[in-house]
Amino acid sequence: MGTLDGQVAIVSGAGRGIGRAIALKLAASGAAVVVNDRDVEPADEVAHAIAQAGGRAVTCTGDVLGEGFAERFVATAVDAFGGLDIIVNNAGYTWDSVIQKTSDDQWEAMLGIHLTAPFRVLRAAQPVISAAAKREAAEGGMRRRSVVNVSSIAGLGGNSGQAGYAAGKAGIVGLTRTLSKEWGRYNTTVNAIAFGVISTRLTASGAGDGSIDIDGRAIKVGMSAELLAAAESAIPLARAGTPEDAAGAVYLLCLPEAGYISGEILICGGGYRL
Repeated sequence: MGTLDGQVAIVSGAGRGIGRAIALKLAASGAAVVVNDRDVEPADEVAHAIAQAGGRAVTCTGDVLGEGFAERFVATAVDAFGGLDIIVNNAGYTWDSVIQKTSDDQWEAMLGIHLTAPFRVLRAAQPVISAAAKREAAEGGMRRRSVVNVSSIAGLGGNSGQAGYAAGKAGIVGLTRTLSKEWGRYNTTVNAIAFGVISTRLTASGAGDGSIDIDGRAIKVGMSAELLAAAESAIPLARAGTPEDAAGAVYLLCLPEAGYISGEILICGGGYRL
């Protein structure tokens, strides 16, 4: 018996990195998972890996900011698995500049991916969760559901060169705490994880000249070896986190034992504080 048997989860940005590790962790614990990624291939790979391990997964590919995406994401869970119990708003990326070099497009992209997209998913999920909670209450009791939003230590303390990113990640804290108050009546906990330095393609050590493609625009990502080493030296645990470390933190907030924890921000940063 898995700790999350019978539950249905949706995980945005689950084709790579932290999101992939979260999807695999939840599935290994018994949850059926809807895997989202912008690209078909990585989403299919994660769903296949879950199926090969004996789990259940389907994909819902597309841009989390695309028109109608949020409704389609939620509907995929209901249509494929009959309900929705766990929401993980994970999709995101960094697009850094000091404020005088930050364009309106750059600012709006960071707020869009880190705040507007989670807002839309949660708005789309509300009717499903509300209806299920009312139905369950009429039958004698509501099952516990959980939302985990992904924030960042930068959203709590700010970070030079990341005005847009930090603002979006700070905004998700306000959204999390508001929804914890609105959705308590549905027996749904709403929390956020503030990650520190986690080893993914967005922080990968190298020449610092890597990039990702977002809507045909090459966005520079990655940290130089020197910058990564400096960051790790400031972490009490003396290393960057792994995607599996990050997934473990999300999993903790989905466990039945976390059923009375809501409106909280859990820092997963190896002891580091900005």
